Amino acid sequence: MSETRSQKLPNLTVQQLEYLVAAVDHPTRAAAAATLRVTPSALTQGLAELERRVGLPLFERHGRHIELRQQAQEVLTHARRVVAETRDFARWAVAQRTGSSGLVRLGTIDAVAVQHRAEAIRAFHRDRPEIDLHLTVAPSGNLLESLLSGELDLIVCVEPETTPEGVLFAHCFDEPLHVYAPEGEFRRSPRNWGPWVTFPAGSHTRAVVATALTNAGAPFEVVAESNQPEVLREMVRLGLGWTVLPPIAGAAVSGGMATARVEPVAHRHLVVGRREGSPPDPAVDALATALVGPETDPRPASGSSRGR
Repeated sequence: MSETRSQKLPNLTVQQLEYLVAAVDHPTRAAAAATLRVTPSALTQGLAELERRVGLPLFERHGRHIELRQQAQEVLTHARRVVAETRDFARWAVAQRTGSSGLVRLGTIDAVAVQHRAEAIRAFHRDRPEIDLHLTVAPSGNLLESLLSGELDLIVCVEPETTPEGVLFAHCFDEPLHVYAPEGEFRRSPRNWGPWVTFPAGSHTRAVVATALTNAGAPFEVVAESNQPEVLREMVRLGLGWTVLPPIAGAAVSGGMATARVEPVAHRHLVVGRREGSPPDPAVDALATALVGPETDPRPASGSSRGR
């Protein structure tokens, strides 16, 4: 009879894994050590001990810089997950000891925080004064990164093309996207639309826009980029190009810009995101429920539309 021997697990500590994440996320060891409130020598010793326990070299030197080896990416992925889940657990333990959920860290894109779910966020903050609500407004990609790293508990973002591992999404609402042109530059055929001022490469909304315009037969030549809808609006009014925006942003100007047609060219899906496996937190659950909430009816497209 053969006997299967169990694989001995490396004796890794959360602190060592936290050292690894900090070393990768900061430009220098000194900056990483300062963030962790340890000395650079303590950080270096901790990383050396982590390498010894893993049994693989994790870093290599390139000139004056020390970089993570390609083969160590799996170790980094494991470290990020463990550090994020440990932070979740620490917050849960504090909440259990104090009888209060304490801190909720919410991240949203600007349209959600300022318009679509502003009242829900205000009501949560007003009705739960014992909860310390921290709000971060950023593009969708940044919000997802902060959620995965454990810096945020809950996000509302544009749904990405693929769901990252370790994230659970709940549908929030769909928002129409309309084509806007400089006033006086109406062109009926999508083949003649553009050039475009739009969100930066990597933006979730830009991916939706690019696919929709391609499907409509419109060339997608980008001449300028910005994360800010109000900046894109002004670029259009200056005649620099066309853009695609939700109506709540496009209708905020009184002139200099017109919709190319009444119907939206696409819809972007807004979702509430949480880390999979996060410890139960009644306050986070309550805020997530409030954010999913009833459908928001976006304001109609600008009345200056000149096409169909």
